[in-house]
Amino acid sequence: MKNIKAIIFDAYGTLFDVNSAAEKCKDKIGDKWDIFSNYWRTTQLEYTWLRTLMNRHEDFWRITEDSLDKSMSVFDINPLMRSELLNLYKVLSTFPEVKEVLNRLKEKNYKLAILSNGTPALLNELVKSNNLDNIFNDIFSIEEVKVYKPHSNVYNIPVKKYKIQKEEVAYLSANTWDVSAGGNYGFNPVWVNRKNSIFDKLDYVPKYQVENLRKLLDII
Repeated sequence: MKNIKAIIFDAYGTLFDVNSAAEKCKDKIGDKWDIFSNYWRTTQLEYTWLRTLMNRHEDFWRITEDSLDKSMSVFDINPLMRSELLNLYKVLSTFPEVKEVLNRLKEKNYKLAILSNGTPALLNELVKSNNLDNIFNDIFSIEEVKVYKPHSNVYNIPVKKYKIQKEEVAYLSANTWDVSAGGNYGFNPVWVNRKNSIFDKLDYVPKYQVENLRKLLDII
């Protein structure tokens, strides 16, 4: 990958493990914790897309709460766990290799940024709780444009800020729809395929695929 000036990361599912909140409560939730967690995440994403299409924007924290409420009802989770799960979502764990890889990329003087559906407050807390405070040049939130990924206005945020060409951005995401959107926008996407999944049929196939962020060091 040549002529890259900025490396931009999706947050949820790419840097931060969205299942780590429910996993920390698995003794209370029981064996269904992982199915429940995946349902919560899927519902959360669906609500972002639907609200964008309906032009009924609410910030990511409200959507996280709403999707959790539905998921807890579907899986009959004790309502008293709501606050605990939400508090844990604010401090999701990173994947094991994240901090090491980000520090090595920082040494190479790339612009490093997050581009996420999350609110600025949520993203800043995630970064701080995982001791990544001094890594990123910028933390970009869709709240700047009030629409969610995969709308092209979101991917335009860092291009406008850095005054660079789209093809000068390496964009990392674990979400296939996000990779497709970034690629169709003009980024150089890298699919972080942590679960050995199958890529979606969305008129775009990424040139680069890695099983974790450490593999990024081999192609950047």
